[in-house]
Amino acid sequence: MPDFDDKRLTPPPGRGTPWQVLAASVAVREAPAADARLASEALHGEALDVHDAKDGFALVQCRRDRYIGWADVRGISEGITGRTHRVATLRTHAYAAPDLKSPPMMVLSLGALVRVTGQEGDWRHCDGAGWVNSRHLEVNYDPSGSLAPVMPDAVSVALKFLGTPYLWGGRTSLGLDCTGLTQQAFEAAGVLLPRDSDMQFAWCGAAIADWRAPGVLRRGDLVFWKGHVGVMTDPETLLHANAWHMAVAQEPLQDAITRIANYYAEPIGARRIDVSSERGQVPAWKASPAAA
Repeated sequence: MPDFDDKRLTPPPGRGTPWQVLAASVAVREAPAADARLASEALHGEALDVHDAKDGFALVQCRRDRYIGWADVRGISEGITGRTHRVATLRTHAYAAPDLKSPPMMVLSLGALVRVTGQEGDWRHCDGAGWVNSRHLEVNYDPSGSLAPVMPDAVSVALKFLGTPYLWGGRTSLGLDCTGLTQQAFEAAGVLLPRDSDMQFAWCGAAIADWRAPGVLRRGDLVFWKGHVGVMTDPETLLHANAWHMAVAQEPLQDAITRIANYYAEPIGARRIDVSSERGQVPAWKASPAAA
């Protein structure tokens, strides 16, 4: 079971320097090298705390989920400006001008945070990104920390990623892993989840007793293996980003259990998150003293 002082979440001693992601997303790697393994990704507008620098990389802690890793300094910038909106669609282009025929500047994924500084018709100028159509933005994002829901149902969000390529450490609509999927889906519904599956299993929702009995599981329940998680779209069907399909795929839960048992292991349990009561709340795993 992870601890709140887990090395994945605990930066070096001392207060970090506030920075922010300027690129569409930035890789958060396990070491300060371009070919180091991807640990996570930070999306446009996310706030980071920088604790060290080496070879063009910064050792960062992502404020969104406390995760630690090395980010290319070319994709981030010192200082933090307030974000006023959040991308509410799976992905959207940010254009050079308020004109759909103008050159796209970057592709922003669901959950990216932007600062609107102007408008023209249906277009909103997002500082540092470009012009985004207003229908692709959630206008109720609260930069103080609470999360206005983009979608009322996390499963509906997760289904939007169906067919997205599997990417270890990924958190964007261009590629993501199993916990990137669950984290993005539940955050869009207003509930923050930690980054890795052992953390989600230990800290999120409530354990479901006798979850393998017929009819116990519900839409939105999370089923866990050691190192893997998926979300139920109905009592019999699992949606998960997985290395077998190398994509986000939907399949009968029992088929997934049988296949994964043959190659790896049996599931370790299931948990249920009460979105209606947890929406907009700062979770205990983020509010613990170790998060400061």
